[in-house]
Amino acid sequence: MRVVSGQNKGLVLKSVPGKTTRPTSDKVKEAVFNMVGPYFKGGMMLDLYAGSGAMGIEAISRGMEKAVFVDRERKAVETVYTNIKAAGLEARAEVFRTEAHRALKALKKKSSQFRFIFLDPPYAKQKLNEELAFIDENELLQEDGFIVAEHSSKIFLESTFLNFSKQREETYGDTVITIFQSNRKEGSE
Repeated sequence: MRVVSGQNKGLVLKSVPGKTTRPTSDKVKEAVFNMVGPYFKGGMMLDLYAGSGAMGIEAISRGMEKAVFVDRERKAVETVYTNIKAAGLEARAEVFRTEAHRALKALKKKSSQFRFIFLDPPYAKQKLNEELAFIDENELLQEDGFIVAEHSSKIFLESTFLNFSKQREETYGDTVITIFQSNRKEGSE
């Protein structure tokens, strides 16, 4: 696993030890960034099921200002810290060890908004439609933002929410990448 492009291009990242985390392949990661970027001019990114932190680190490498990494597994959080340090991104990262829904509630309380939200829950335990609804209802996605959900091909995601809607979907074997784009306009409520 490595950083594909940007300021940290080529940096090899550590994987989470054990079998509890399914990393996003470099091929899928590169495809995601080609669909939504490939480069950014600032903004905040939320990596809700961070695993090794590879997606958030890639986003910062490609120009995101800052990333928030969330994972409930101790080994994953330790790996995120190791990878952030190796990339020299400590000042541009926040890491939290907690459940996804608790993290979303805490981010709502802080009135956080993100330009890029990445959701890649464990396939067997995913609650993507509920999480997307929470993100929508609490306006965690900013006006020019987008959400990328990586999920099993057996999962059906709603296509339209109040503040964002499905723009694209690509299948890679049993993995599906669904991209949602904000449909909010600045100043609208």
